[in-house]
Amino acid sequence: MNIVFAEPIGLTENLKNQFNDEMMSLGHAVKYYNDFPSDQDELFRRSTDSDILVVSNFPINKEVVEKLVNLKMVAIAFTGVDHIPLDYCKSRGIVICNAAGYSTQAVAELTITSAINLLRNIVPLDKITRVGGTRNGFLGAELKGKTFGIVGFGAIGERVAKLAQAFGCRVIAWSRNKKDIEGVEFITLENLLKSADIVSLHIPLSVDTSGLINERSLSLMKPNAIVINTARGPIVDSTALSGALKNGIIAGAAIDVYEHEPPIEDNHPLFDAPNTILLPHIGFATREAIEDRSGIVLQNIRNWITGKPTNTI
Repeated sequence: MNIVFAEPIGLTENLKNQFNDEMMSLGHAVKYYNDFPSDQDELFRRSTDSDILVVSNFPINKEVVEKLVNLKMVAIAFTGVDHIPLDYCKSRGIVICNAAGYSTQAVAELTITSAINLLRNIVPLDKITRVGGTRNGFLGAELKGKTFGIVGFGAIGERVAKLAQAFGCRVIAWSRNKKDIEGVEFITLENLLKSADIVSLHIPLSVDTSGLINERSLSLMKPNAIVINTARGPIVDSTALSGALKNGIIAGAAIDVYEHEPPIEDNHPLFDAPNTILLPHIGFATREAIEDRSGIVLQNIRNWITGKPTNTI
């Protein structure tokens, strides 16, 4: 079989060589690409003969999959799979495996870091200090005692809850699937938005969640509330969020994901919104997480080859 890594996923050269030798000994061929495809045509050219295709979060169009006549498995080096034509792949019997859990700690830590940064005005005070300014006019707030609202309570949401509790927060959550977690109160989404000092998003993107944080939902929040999105960009209406920040409806936002992968266009509505931290999708990007991801992806391939697929979607 032909195994194609159509984009880099953080494998070390040593790990690439080891996996290549292992697969060759089993009669399989492995091809690695060390840069990102420029477009869907380039993705197709790279993966034309692939039986197993490996990508991270580079989108795959249905039209590309239709032309990959040998494709039997897609190994996603990511948790979310909304960037691939999942229903079509399933109709073709193509197995989809993701790297579930690899970035749970990384994203949870970034969430807490973002909350503290916003509450303590870290980014603006750094800029002021560099030009000879002082803290005059700035008074931060503590995470302790805040109501931390978690929207979506999968593995990452649960880890965020534990970290927030360690800082002394009251934790409330909304999720389709409730869990029996000590100290976490599950309530309606509307009540969460009304009650939370911090609203942190940890839900997958779907028809139901696209635009979930919009003008109406933002209007329900406290004037001192902050929004953190480390999930998927389209869950938040960026224009509505920008307006809420400019008009003082909420106090701040930390955003790591957007309508598409960075770079972001110069006229993005959040670029001139006050009290924001804008990051280039770094939630998963730690050395530890990438190492874990590499191991999960390679093991998913091995397990599928031996007829015991893991992390299937």
